[in-house]
Amino acid sequence: MAAQKPIRLGMVGGGEGSFIGYVHRIASRLDGEYDLVAGALSSRPEVARRSAEALGIAPDRAYEHFDAMAKAEAARHDGIEAVAIVTPNHMHSAPVKAFLEAGIHVICDKPLTATLAEANSLAEVKPKNGARFLLSHNYTGYPMIRVARALVAEGRLGTLRVAHVEYAQDWLTEPLSNKQADWRADPAKAGPGGCIGDIGTHAYNLLRFASGLELEAVSADLNIFVAGRKVDDNVHMMLRFQGGARGMLWASQVAPGNENGIAIRIYGDRGGLEWRHSDANTLWVSEFGQPTQRLTRGSAGADIPIAGHRIPPGHPEGYFEAFATLYREFAGVIRGTSQGNQLPGLADGLEGMRFVAVAVASSAAGAKWVAFG
Repeated sequence: MAAQKPIRLGMVGGGEGSFIGYVHRIASRLDGEYDLVAGALSSRPEVARRSAEALGIAPDRAYEHFDAMAKAEAARHDGIEAVAIVTPNHMHSAPVKAFLEAGIHVICDKPLTATLAEANSLAEVKPKNGARFLLSHNYTGYPMIRVARALVAEGRLGTLRVAHVEYAQDWLTEPLSNKQADWRADPAKAGPGGCIGDIGTHAYNLLRFASGLELEAVSADLNIFVAGRKVDDNVHMMLRFQGGARGMLWASQVAPGNENGIAIRIYGDRGGLEWRHSDANTLWVSEFGQPTQRLTRGSAGADIPIAGHRIPPGHPEGYFEAFATLYREFAGVIRGTSQGNQLPGLADGLEGMRFVAVAVASSAAGAKWVAFG
């Protein structure tokens, strides 16, 4: 149970039929840190009203537009302290700006925006009253990813040489039209990158978070395999990092047999590690010349404390819990009890949009190496 009163939370988007809105609501409630009290849950007034009613939001705090919500909630003595933005990409920038300028903390689903220009514009926003920003790259909340990051930072792998990451799905293998697929396949809503923006940014952020490597240049081959599709559905990239390390990234939404096939491998001159989403509570660590070790949340050999266990080791923590870890740690930031040093913020979102832009540019030039900067 939370030690203090729950943080008053609002939501933009996430009305009936929304998958990611449901995920964010579960994550916000899991540790008792937040209470959803207001929302502009749909651009369609009737859906917004009906969704608010279903979630127990009072009628006078069910808004038809985020602008009205930001102004009204900022003026209330019991107004929201934070807001979750769970809309399609093209509807991130305007509400993020509105709430930050109203002095309300923002939790935004990734990617930061639809375009790099929008992201650059957000970087110029001056938040009122020190309002903070969280980008929900949820895979950084997995316990064993935190262990991997710590092992790398401690030098256990030595000087890094090679880093690979992949994120494979199959749900767009054939033409598909539904609420989730339609906006992701529309460059006016998703931005110029399809797969690269949707899951490629997750893969890149995960690699950056765990390895600490800084990107220098990319060579990208973005493909459209399904006829008539307007944005990429498969991505192959080679990566050059500062300091000489090399890497590869594969992201695909047309790989049959893969649901959310995420994997990361990092190798240095002293050892390597591997983590897979399908076995998220396990990290494989190899010291050169020694047997490979299997580390789990309960392993004494992990040698690194993992804060905030919700359940005993052996009971797997997964997708909802990783999201909830970000929400819980951001609650500490809001309350001033934590710096949130491991949380993805606005700078990470801006870097992700630069990553998409550089990948698109490289692919358009025939996979030419393009500097990242």
